[in-house]
Amino acid sequence: MNMTRGEFQSISAMYNVLPRFVPKPIACGTYRNIPDTHFFLCEFREMTDDMPDPHKFAALLSTLHQKSVSPTGKFGFHITTYAGNLPQFVGWEDSWETFFAKTMRQALDLEIERKGPSEELDVLSRALFEKVIPRLLRPLESDGRTVKPSLVHGDLWYANAGIDVGNGQPLVFDACCFFAHNECTFSYESPAISHAKYPEFEDEFGQWRPACNRFGGEYVGAYNTFAQISQPEEDFEGRLDLYRL
Repeated sequence: MNMTRGEFQSISAMYNVLPRFVPKPIACGTYRNIPDTHFFLCEFREMTDDMPDPHKFAALLSTLHQKSVSPTGKFGFHITTYAGNLPQFVGWEDSWETFFAKTMRQALDLEIERKGPSEELDVLSRALFEKVIPRLLRPLESDGRTVKPSLVHGDLWYANAGIDVGNGQPLVFDACCFFAHNECTFSYESPAISHAKYPEFEDEFGQWRPACNRFGGEYVGAYNTFAQISQPEEDFEGRLDLYRL
């Protein structure tokens, strides 16, 4: 039930900002006579599975990021959203570094809960939280710099995008939104789902890196013609590596 609610609210949030980029959401709810069965409905849009034009797609994506406004001015979302069957951390936070760290902490806690403790993971996690995250994310919010909370899709890989047959424009669907740094949103992998299909902890750009995803450097380059890379720009590649852990 919470997964269908999360998707309905995600698509609704995107539709309110950029209605031509997503199918119109209609409803979510529970079957009257089957109380443990739930649904999400949106309008039918006939699509091809061809890759969208990089510049058309990047123009819409950057518009979504730039036009969206967090209702609290913070990072997070008003309802828990799910990547697959795993809940994302969406508690409202003023700091992007703090929000990202809490997201990673929840993801690791879910991993440990599912698979058991790991001494190696503990060692690597300490380095991640004490060194890597502060080094790469703190400069975004230092020396007068700020990060705008932007509405992000949350699971933006090529199988969640298509081309509208009617008008030839790019469309996206199957979102698990929240307000984040525009360079980043996350995708959690269920242990029951193949790694090739859903790489772990991906971001709106970092998710375009794995070989299984056909959103390659051409799309990142196109996006960067519409939206300026966050400063410090020299950390851009490092941030993408961090976001796609």
